[in-house]
Amino acid sequence: MSALRTIRRYLDGWAEKPLHPFLAGSLDGLSRAVVIPALAERDSLFTTLADLARQPEPELAHTLVLVVVNNRAPSIDDPADIRNNRETLEILAAVIAGSDAETAAGGPGLGESLACIRRSALRLAAVDASSPGFEIPDRDGVGLARKIGLDRALSLLDMSRRDPSFLVCLDADSRVDSGYLFAAGAFFARGEAPGAVVDFAHQEAEEPVLQEAILRYELFLRAYVLGLRWAGSPYAFHTVGSTIACTGEAYAAVRGMSRRRAGEDFYFLNKLAKLGPVGRIGGTVVRPSPRPSLRVPFGTGRRMARVLSGEESAAGSLYEPEIFRILREWIRLAEENPDRSGEDRLAEARRIHPVLGRFLEDQSFPGAWEKIRRQAPGPAHLRRQFHGWFDAFRTLRAVHALRDGGLPNVPLVDGVERLLQWTGCPDAAGRREETGNTAAAELLAVLWEKDREAS
Repeated sequence: MSALRTIRRYLDGWAEKPLHPFLAGSLDGLSRAVVIPALAERDSLFTTLADLARQPEPELAHTLVLVVVNNRAPSIDDPADIRNNRETLEILAAVIAGSDAETAAGGPGLGESLACIRRSALRLAAVDASSPGFEIPDRDGVGLARKIGLDRALSLLDMSRRDPSFLVCLDADSRVDSGYLFAAGAFFARGEAPGAVVDFAHQEAEEPVLQEAILRYELFLRAYVLGLRWAGSPYAFHTVGSTIACTGEAYAAVRGMSRRRAGEDFYFLNKLAKLGPVGRIGGTVVRPSPRPSLRVPFGTGRRMARVLSGEESAAGSLYEPEIFRILREWIRLAEENPDRSGEDRLAEARRIHPVLGRFLEDQSFPGAWEKIRRQAPGPAHLRRQFHGWFDAFRTLRAVHALRDGGLPNVPLVDGVERLLQWTGCPDAAGRREETGNTAAAELLAVLWEKDREAS
């Protein structure tokens, strides 16, 4: 099926209908879009937009930056957040219309950011999913806000252009480098993968306790990916919403972004990875915010809020590294000798670890394996179909089953150091003595290097 037909089928059958008020200037000649959901982000959004406005003009010429200002009904979301959204929409409308009118609303630096945006070639649009009658449903959240924006942006891309067409997710409080759009364009021009994640590093927090907490949280994220990579999982990539990018065809092929209130990035990338490898866009860095937030049930903001309130220690923990060794043995076993039956495979999994065997039995693995064998004409197809079944979500469930079945979490620094030793990394403790960095900061630097080596 051609890319254009795949996209048209998606837009006709599964995309969000374009019912929300839409503000935009010229929309001709677009080949890529950056989509930013915004809820009460008046004081940070325009700083992010100014970062995008500083991209080279040739990159901006065919890029749409689409902001989805969103909230649920006043009975659900904070009225102060809704007022903030109204002010945000007013500023966006003025900028899109080319008005020089200033506003008293907004935090420090708003005027400077607006001046930068107005001087630039930034092509800006906004979706109003905030005003009465246009709010997002009570059960939904940032996932639907992303989907509304991505679906609308996809419908606006000119697929007849020669340059690659792609969609990028960003957050309203994330910062980007001046080479951000160029790096994304260069990646998709190579045609290596249908989707990718951009390199990331969290912004520094103002409070020391939060700075240590964000270092350790990022350390956990990177260590988990390192563990999966060592285990041989094709799902060894970061799932940070503000770093996701994919081709328009790939977005349509997986039927778009998840509508979930949290974890939409994880579930979307899980689907994307079944089309082909999820690559890494290097040469630029997205910097997510470390600020505390209670808007979502888990993730960066929630963890920072728990640390700040004293509900959770900043020290952090990591999955017992032995879990990744178990996964490594299981994945190797599953990829070898396709003639073995599902029951034989299950018996071998029990020998690797009894909890793994029980988990796979609960997941009806023997029957799933027989189906995989019947549908796989060769080893490459078998591997792909196996990992389609043992996907990122089932892998995480297996990790949690092993954790709860006798392999509890270990202190973060100890666990990362063990994992690094297993993956052939030089002694990180010795490096700390040389650099004077904290344990978390030095281990994070080492994991950054491991990420670069892997790509």
